[in-house]
Amino acid sequence: MVTLVVATTADPASVGPASSFLAVPGWNPGPSIAIGMESFANGSVRLLKHERSIVAEDDLDRRWEAATGEPVDEVIFLSRHTAVSNRPALTVHPIGVPHIREGEPLPQGGRPCWAGPPNPRVGPWLRLMKKIAEANGLIPEFEITLEATHHGPVVNTPTMFLEIGSTEEYWGRQDAAQAIALLLWEGLGLGGGSGVGNWSRKNNGDKVLLGIGGGHYVPRHMDIVWKDGVWVGHLLSGYSLPMEDPNQQKGENGEKYIGGAWKQAIKVSYEATKLAFPGGEVIAHLDHKSFKGWQKNAITSFLTEENIKIGKPQDFY
Repeated sequence: MVTLVVATTADPASVGPASSFLAVPGWNPGPSIAIGMESFANGSVRLLKHERSIVAEDDLDRRWEAATGEPVDEVIFLSRHTAVSNRPALTVHPIGVPHIREGEPLPQGGRPCWAGPPNPRVGPWLRLMKKIAEANGLIPEFEITLEATHHGPVVNTPTMFLEIGSTEEYWGRQDAAQAIALLLWEGLGLGGGSGVGNWSRKNNGDKVLLGIGGGHYVPRHMDIVWKDGVWVGHLLSGYSLPMEDPNQQKGENGEKYIGGAWKQAIKVSYEATKLAFPGGEVIAHLDHKSFKGWQKNAITSFLTEENIKIGKPQDFY
């Protein structure tokens, strides 16, 4: 089993960290799985570079195995981050578009009603990223944060994105690129040790946070995730939970109902999180303040119907 780190030469915030990562000892040329792609190998880690948008190349995990015979255990994408605030940031997040319905456009890749298995390293690496950023003088200039689940590409194994934001000035920052490279080096155990954030059978019964509600940077879920030992699954912000006002909707019998793809998004994200954390206890954490009363009641009822436990912050420690 190998770890596949993916970068694109079309993005300075992707190829920069990849180049810094390749500067550490132990790399050798790897196989080419397609025209326009090159790869490198270091222990059980493979770094794959391509030339397209980072969300454009689907099924790289399966394509790698088909071309090399090496099963892929996890995928880590390197990418730029954009934000209206333009604030410099280092971010980490799971991927998926579980709220998109069949026939709806996919502006950032993925496929309808899909969420990739979240990489169990998301929570531990957020905390490690903060330590590395502090040690390298990037804080307080750079914010260290989670992002909610969003965009593609399609993958089938546990996956996360590591991003540098939020403008061209910062995408090319060498110190930020070096911080991401150090995160990969230490987190994957290339410098010795077992790495950081490995999920195994010894974690059976550990609690995993499924974040529901809040803004894109999921601040109330973040308050929990900063604590050591907290595992992170999918993080569904408000825009991934489209809920239609029941006062504006009526069913065939004239009864009010709450339309929208919110149930689909929750169910798909819960199942993907369970898949990524075998033996773990997936618990939903709601950002109560982000919902209106009817929304909170509907989500709570649906979670209960689906036998998804709802937790308070103290339940994750």
